Amino acid sequence: MPWIFSRKGASGFSWASTADQVTAGISAAGLTAIVTGASSGIGAETARVLAARGAHVVMAVRNLAAAETVRQAVLAETPGASVEVMELDLSSLASVRKFAADFAARGLPLNILM
Repeated sequence: MPWIFSRKGASGFSWASTADQVTAGISAAGLTAIVTGASSGIGAETARVLAARGAHVVMAVRNLAAAETVRQAVLAETPGASVEVMELDLSSLASVRKFAADFAARGLPLNILM
């Protein structure tokens, strides 16, 4: 492996660092995070780590069934985590408006949008 890919940056992290490593010791308690695309891939991993760090996570997804599977996995790993699923299709302006209205009606702050 070329040296440039194996060295750590000024932060102490590299391309190989995990979200768990980067956020170790950081508390997100009291924060609300909306994570789009949280039913798979990097969105699911982001939701998992934010929930593990104490954030209230709103999984904004198109596929509610897939998101519920991810939500249950997050809750199994972090009992007591605060994770909810809301439908959002970013390709539909009507869906975006409905999501925004439904989220606003909850009276939650929005601290993180991913």
